[in-house]
Amino acid sequence: MSTTDTLYAREDAVLGGFAVRPMDPLADAELLHAWVTHPKAAFWMMQDASLPDVEREYMRIAAAEHHDAFIGLHEGRPAFLMERYDPSRLELVGLYDAEPGDVGMHFLVAPSDTPLHGFTRAVITTVMAALFADPATRRVVVEPDVGNTAVHALNEAVGFTVHGPVQKPEKRALLSFCTREQFEAATGLATGASI
Repeated sequence: MSTTDTLYAREDAVLGGFAVRPMDPLADAELLHAWVTHPKAAFWMMQDASLPDVEREYMRIAAAEHHDAFIGLHEGRPAFLMERYDPSRLELVGLYDAEPGDVGMHFLVAPSDTPLHGFTRAVITTVMAALFADPATRRVVVEPDVGNTAVHALNEAVGFTVHGPVQKPEKRALLSFCTREQFEAATGLATGASI
């Protein structure tokens, strides 16, 4: 699949067009390096990563059977990173009772000198809608750092409910779930199509 392919697109009434495309670990490495090492990306835990470190990490994800990464676009320009993974095989193995249709998610908004009001919420809405565009996705599972209060508020805004803290090797995480129905009720968006 080419990085020019659009896997999902939606129009935000206020902020315009959002889309998701495949990530290319080599072509996108410089962009990703700038994003993941930015001070605002502290919870991404790659602050000291070199460009080759970032290339290696995203080549590993690209080759993984149960993990994918995507570049999110706003008005055609790269603006966020989205990762999708199988939480029954990665990240949360043994930390919760996985259910059929569970999909793990991470997202990172690119740093900006000209922030747009409501942008991060539009990004997480796009990410969630893209995940639920796959009819096999029944529930999205997230495990942000317990100290990341900004993302907890965003998660709640799109329908997540907190399950409770879990101890991962690298952090104490706040395990939270969002079903398709919870997302639709929180955002007013109907889901459909396919990613």
